[in-house]
Amino acid sequence: MKRYFFLLLLCSFFSCEKKENTHSLISSNFTRNVTELIQEVNQLKALVASDAKLSAIQNQFLKARNSYKKLEWMSEYYYPTVSKSINGPAIPEFEENDGITVPPEGFQVIEEFLFPKYDVATKSDLEMEIGVLRSNLNRLQKVSEKTTLADTYIFDALRLSIFRMITLGITGFDSPVALHSIPEAKVVLESIGENVTFYKNTLDAKSFQALSATLSQGTKYLATHTNFNAFDRAYFIKNIANPLSKQLYQCQKSASIPFVKETRALKTTAQTLFDKEAFDIEAFNGFPDYKTTPEKIALGKRLFNDPILSGNNSRSCASCHHSDIAFTDGLEQTISLDGKTKVKRNTPTLMNIAFQRAFFYDSKVSYLEDQAVAVITNEIEMHGSLEKSVKALQKDKKYVAEFKKAFPKNEINEFGIKNALASYVRSLSNYNSKFDAYMRDEVEYSTDEKAGFNLFAGKAKCATCHFIPLTNGTVPPNFMKTESEILGVPNRHNYLDADLGKYELTQAEIHRNSFKTPTIRNIELTAPYMHNGVFKTLEEVIDFYNKGGGIGLGFKVPNQTLPEDELLLSDKEKKQLIAFMKTLTDKRN
Repeated sequence: MKRYFFLLLLCSFFSCEKKENTHSLISSNFTRNVTELIQEVNQLKALVASDAKLSAIQNQFLKARNSYKKLEWMSEYYYPTVSKSINGPAIPEFEENDGITVPPEGFQVIEEFLFPKYDVATKSDLEMEIGVLRSNLNRLQKVSEKTTLADTYIFDALRLSIFRMITLGITGFDSPVALHSIPEAKVVLESIGENVTFYKNTLDAKSFQALSATLSQGTKYLATHTNFNAFDRAYFIKNIANPLSKQLYQCQKSASIPFVKETRALKTTAQTLFDKEAFDIEAFNGFPDYKTTPEKIALGKRLFNDPILSGNNSRSCASCHHSDIAFTDGLEQTISLDGKTKVKRNTPTLMNIAFQRAFFYDSKVSYLEDQAVAVITNEIEMHGSLEKSVKALQKDKKYVAEFKKAFPKNEINEFGIKNALASYVRSLSNYNSKFDAYMRDEVEYSTDEKAGFNLFAGKAKCATCHFIPLTNGTVPPNFMKTESEILGVPNRHNYLDADLGKYELTQAEIHRNSFKTPTIRNIELTAPYMHNGVFKTLEEVIDFYNKGGGIGLGFKVPNQTLPEDELLLSDKEKKQLIAFMKTLTDKRN
């Protein structure tokens, strides 16, 4: 017995020693990569200072970007705040708690100085930005010195790096001007392979070999298909990225490495971004103690279709959200409750809106429960009162019984009404379109549908705002924030629309004419389009983007976040885009 215990203790010792050795190798590798990155940025700074040829400066910048991609998987996971300063979007950000606008910094800001050309007149500003980047790299180096690694988080970070590559990498989101995304994806795969190799003796041999083979296939494909616009993203995702994330999952599982235990928008056990249950609807629920249940959904559906919640018992939620057209009303602007005025903005779809962090076009509420209240109490929409609704519902025996099933511990109350309604809306998130089936290898795309997806995620740059797979503005791979954009949308008279959007709430100039990026799931059913319903067809919408938004139409929109350059889409490419977007229509149950 003593001998058995000694052997067990010895095995445990060697197991712990092996893990510590693996973690030490990964940590040392990260430290080397940070040092290399700092050296590359120093060289970039030196070339700019010496007025070197533009081609030399651009090549050094891209070399430095590649160095960052080697360590991005760990940097983004363990040090997200510093990483955002290193490679965040080149647009200012409004800190709502402090009421201040924070200027952007990092690689993407520097990229705009250097590509497609460099104006020497901006040299001092460029040198300052490189200096800021250098400081942030010093911060990264410092905060990483005391990091404690764990297998669970390492594999979680590696799988998230694949999801980040799919959503923010090959789409051009984080290399929007230089379009260096495809070569950088190759570096990402090489980095994954390098770090997984440290686990070679720990992992199941068959699983490790399969993973290695896919990594080799992926790096070879990326090395020979470097053209951003021509890159076949559909092929790459289905045949390389999805199998790769599955294999990483399998390696972790076969090695008995636990998965992260936390409620997260993208489930920690998601094998791919396109799994049927990849997203956890409860992670978007602002009231975790009140989870969505079948009883709440049934109650919410009845309340949704009942005019009892309106001020004069004449209008229900369903009056403006018709199930046959993806819960919109097909109108440019909805007629108010009194029939005399119009609701200010277009009625948005309720299908799949639950996977967002903000609601309404101006992002004025953060939870579906609050969205329901805002509509019910709005004077020109439903002009109702939750307090009066509670009293009315308490007199209805059927409602009393249904509320008892849905909320066994509570009587009918205001929170129960809005939580039931929110639960019903949450149930409208299906993700069972042809696009989803295609990504799960259940159906095939036509030639035009596939070309349309590649345009959507590439040349047309749609996926840099409508992030796949949700196709809304909820930013991957953490899905913790829903973005707004300034597009310069016209009104029906072809002037810049006067609606100030989010600016009306924050009074921040950065939000003038800013509107939440909605989902484009079921878009073929939800015309007319934009916050004001100005475009009647998808063709009109694509033409607007193709011209460069409001600036492209000649409007003065100094804070426009949509790139103003023309996309140069051909008529054939426009039709292919629409063919793809129609595959985003959910199957009706």
